[in-house]
Amino acid sequence: MNPPRALIADRNACGQDAACIVSAQNNALQANIVIDTERAAAYGIDNDTLRTTLQESFSGFAAAEIQSTGDSYDVIVEYDTSKPWDDQKLQEIRVASSNGALVPLSNFARVERTTGPVTINQTGQLVSTTVSFNLPAGEALGDATAAIDQIKKDINMPADVFTSYGGTAQIFEQSQGNTPLLILAAVLTIYVVLGVLYESFIHPLTILSGLPAAALGALLALKVMGFDLSIIALIGLLMLIGIVKKNAIMMIDVALENLRSGNGMSPSEAIHEACVRRFRPIMMTTFCALLGALPIALGTGASSELRQPLGIAVVGGLVVSQALTLFITPVIFVEMGRLSDWLLSFGRKKKTEHDEEIPQALAAE
Repeated sequence: MNPPRALIADRNACGQDAACIVSAQNNALQANIVIDTERAAAYGIDNDTLRTTLQESFSGFAAAEIQSTGDSYDVIVEYDTSKPWDDQKLQEIRVASSNGALVPLSNFARVERTTGPVTINQTGQLVSTTVSFNLPAGEALGDATAAIDQIKKDINMPADVFTSYGGTAQIFEQSQGNTPLLILAAVLTIYVVLGVLYESFIHPLTILSGLPAAALGALLALKVMGFDLSIIALIGLLMLIGIVKKNAIMMIDVALENLRSGNGMSPSEAIHEACVRRFRPIMMTTFCALLGALPIALGTGASSELRQPLGIAVVGGLVVSQALTLFITPVIFVEMGRLSDWLLSFGRKKKTEHDEEIPQALAAE
């Protein structure tokens, strides 16, 4: 009848600048009944009889059931709960031995006074302890969760003790686990839509080639400004996927139109003319999105610190992608065109060899 084990955190371990509250309070006085099993066996008392007697003492025992019309009532046998647990009460509790004699519980048991938990909290069917903490100034939630995980490894936490995060830390952990899949799903969806639009597997890759530059700019901007890759910053990265790819779409549309017009342009000439014709619309749309996100990045207004990582990610991604996309996308378009022509010629060559082998096989027969 010992108190359940609980994970107790030291308040000093939370740091001087952080507040830490532990729900476990082990300063309540409790009484434990210690049974001498050898002396109980000498009196002829088995475990089942002793368990039944102690159950009656603590929580009552359903000795019988009274049946009436439509209802039934249990007859509960219990001891006087107003009396304290002491040697006198142990003397009054009698346990039936194997020969029918009633043996006082005090003959083979004693009461020990110890400290125990004030309340016992449960999560599901497991006894649990909640440790709440606040972050000190300048510390990230990701660093705090990583430090907690490292502490669990350092203290060699037993395998029967389970831990989980709650509140903001739980939301952060879930978002970190699903974010790569979310970004991958967004990129794959855009690739499929562009592939259907252009009826090609090559041109969507050219359009998506500007996304790494945008992601690099966003991450560098967050690093320089001292912000972490939070959930709000991830929303900014998702916004960049839609904003940045429109630059390549405007150039690729014009380049493909030039190639299909029958003017005899090469891929390099077609993409060069597309860059010249679409330079002004690209700059106008980019600066419009950049200036729209600039107030958020500067952090003005109420609760601006929550939205500031989004603005910084968008501004940084647009600046870097704008500086690189106009140079990278034309090169990738030309190289992808050469790859497409090589694949087509390779396919025609294989088809020609296959068509020549069929008459030779028929002649041999």
